Amino acid sequence: MKLTRYTAVVALGVFVVSCSSIHNIAIPEGKSAAINIPAKKVFAEQELNTWSHSDLATDSIPGMSIEKAYEFLQNKKSVPVIVAVTDSGSDITHEDLKSKVWVNKKEIAGNGKDDDKNGFIDDVHGWNFLGSTYDETLEITRLYRSLKPKYEGKTSVDIKKKDTEAYLAFKALEEDYENNLAEAKKGQEQYMQYQGMLKDTDVAMQNLTGKKEYTLEDIKGATSTFDLVNSKKEMAIRILESGSTIEEQIEQLEPAVEYYTSKVNTYYNLEFDGRAALNDDAYSMKTKVYGDNNVKDQAEDEIHGTHVSGIILADRNNSLGVQGVAENALLMAVRVVPNGDEYDKDVALGIRYAVDNGAKVINTSFGKGYSPNAEWVYDAIKYAAKNDVLIVNAAGNDAQNIDEKASYPKDVDDAEEISDNFLTIGALTRFYDEKLLADFTNYGKKSVDVFAPGHDIYNTVPGNEYKKLSGTSMASPATAGVAALIRSYYPELSASQVKHIIMNSGTLVNMEVLLPGGAGKKVKLSEISRSGRMVNAYNAVKMAEAIVNQKK
Repeated sequence: MKLTRYTAVVALGVFVVSCSSIHNIAIPEGKSAAINIPAKKVFAEQELNTWSHSDLATDSIPGMSIEKAYEFLQNKKSVPVIVAVTDSGSDITHEDLKSKVWVNKKEIAGNGKDDDKNGFIDDVHGWNFLGSTYDETLEITRLYRSLKPKYEGKTSVDIKKKDTEAYLAFKALEEDYENNLAEAKKGQEQYMQYQGMLKDTDVAMQNLTGKKEYTLEDIKGATSTFDLVNSKKEMAIRILESGSTIEEQIEQLEPAVEYYTSKVNTYYNLEFDGRAALNDDAYSMKTKVYGDNNVKDQAEDEIHGTHVSGIILADRNNSLGVQGVAENALLMAVRVVPNGDEYDKDVALGIRYAVDNGAKVINTSFGKGYSPNAEWVYDAIKYAAKNDVLIVNAAGNDAQNIDEKASYPKDVDDAEEISDNFLTIGALTRFYDEKLLADFTNYGKKSVDVFAPGHDIYNTVPGNEYKKLSGTSMASPATAGVAALIRSYYPELSASQVKHIIMNSGTLVNMEVLLPGGAGKKVKLSEISRSGRMVNAYNAVKMAEAIVNQKK
C-alpha cells in the first residue's frame, strides 16, 4: 500500500519576553497539528535498526526526526556538551564511543593523585561508585531484612499504639516481598521446566534418528513404539516446521532462566550482600568518596550503560555501527547502577559528581519502588537545578501508573514538583497505531512528561558489539540526546527551558492507544502524561531557534 505523505505544521505561538535575559523568555505551548497516517507494518532491516531516528510524516514511523533536525541545524555553530550517564559501566573503548569520551583535563591520568582536588583520584573519564561490585539485592529486600528482626513473630496485639503505623507498613512490605519472591521462584521453575523438556526432546530425537544433527525429514521418517518418544516427536516436528530448531528454542529460554534465577539467588536473597566488598555504609553520608576510577563494564552481562551511552552520542561520523542523537556531546561515565537496585547514596553522589565536573545533561535510566533515603536524591536534583543541569529520567517498566505507585528517582513529591530540571520519559514502539505505547512502559498524568522510542532499539554493547534492547531505559537517553543537541546549539537556554521545549514541541498524538497493563483499555497520551506528546528533535530545535531569536 502506498502511504500518503503529510507535512507536519508547527505553530510556535506567541512568545512573551519579560526582560532582556534569555532565561526569562516563556516557552510557548505546543500547538503542532497531530499527524494522522496509516501505521507502517513492514520494515526493512535498516529501518528496524534506525527507526527511532525516523520522521513520522515522511517515513510513517514514529521516530524523533533526527536527520530532519540536522538538516535544519546545517551551518549553525555548536559547542561541546558533557552528558553524564549515571548507569552501569560504559565501555569507553567501544569503536562507536571512544572518540566521544569526556576527559578531565585537570587530572593527570595514572599518577595516583587527586590533581584537581575534587576528592576523586585519577577521575579522568568519570567515577565508579560501585568499585568491583555488580550483583546486588533489591531495595525491598534490604528494607525487609533490616526490619524483620524488629517485627518477626509479632501480631498487632504485641504492638504499641504509637508503633501501629510502622507495623502496618512493615506488614505491607513483607507481603510485597513474599509475593515477589514467590513469583520469581515460580518463573524460575517454569522456565527451567520448559528448558528441561526441550533438552529431553533433543536427546530423544538424537536417539530416535541416530543422528546428532537431524532434520525434519529425519524425524518424520523415524518410528517408535513408545508413546513418550512419539509425544516428543510431535513437539520436535512442530518446532522444526515453524522454522526454528530445538537448540534455538533452548537458547531463547536461557535469558528468562537467568533472569528468574538471578531474582531468586540475588534480588530477593536475604543472605546476599553485594556491597560488602565495597566496604562502604550505604545508609550514611559520613563517607562520600569511595569506589575507583574504572568506569567500564566489569561483568559479562553488564551491557546497559554502554547501550544507553550509544543512544545518546555514538559517533555520527565514523561510518561504523550506529549513530547517536547528539553529535557534539561528550560521555562522562558515572557507574552507580548494579545488577539489582541502586542505592540512594550512590545516585545522589553520582548526580553531584556529574554536576561538579561540568555535565549539562544527566541521564538516569534506572528505577525502583522503594527509596529509604529519597531526600538525598531530592537534594541532589535541586543541586543540579541550582547549577542549571537537566536530568532526563526513565519512567520505569512495570506497566503501571506511577502517580499512584511511585518509581524512584522522581521529582514529584506529594503531587508537587520539587524542581523544574527533571524530565521523565515513557517508552514508545515503532507502530503508529493502537500499539504505539510499549506494553511495559509506566505512565502518569503528573509523573511522566513525554514519550520517546524505547522498543527494540539497536545500539552499542561492550566489545564493539551491537544489540537491540527495550525499555524506558532506551527512551530516556533518546530524549537526553535531544536535550544535549539543544544545549549544544542553543547554550543560552536554561535546563528548565530545554525541558519545556522538549515537552511542548513534541508531536501531538490524538488517537487512542492501548494502556499498558490495562487489559485492552484505550487512552490518549494526554490522559497518561503531562504533554500528551512524542519527542521530536526537529520541532524542538525549531522552537529553540525561535526562542533564542526573541532575545533583546
